[in-house]
Amino acid sequence: MVVTDELIMELATLARLEFSESERQAVQADLTSMIQFIEQLQVLDVDQVEPLMHMGDARNAFRQDIIQPGMDRAEALANAPAANDQFFKVPKVISRA
Repeated sequence: MVVTDELIMELATLARLEFSESERQAVQADLTSMIQFIEQLQVLDVDQVEPLMHMGDARNAFRQDIIQPGMDRAEALANAPAANDQFFKVPKVISRA
């Protein structure tokens, strides 16, 4: 595949990007090298290669789901910089427009 100026401009338009002349040439060179690399991979014979689902033999190691006591409300609020008897107090972050 040939990466032309028209292709670069079309991709830039779709991505809402603007390139200077030097940036456009750099992008064109980068895309050309990426496409050449992919074309090299397409030459490989992978008919006898099994699809790979995982990179190694490791699997997820799950822990037992054991119920443990948590902290009560007073303990949770004890280290809060601002709290009332039931809730954390935080600065207002939503304003009406």
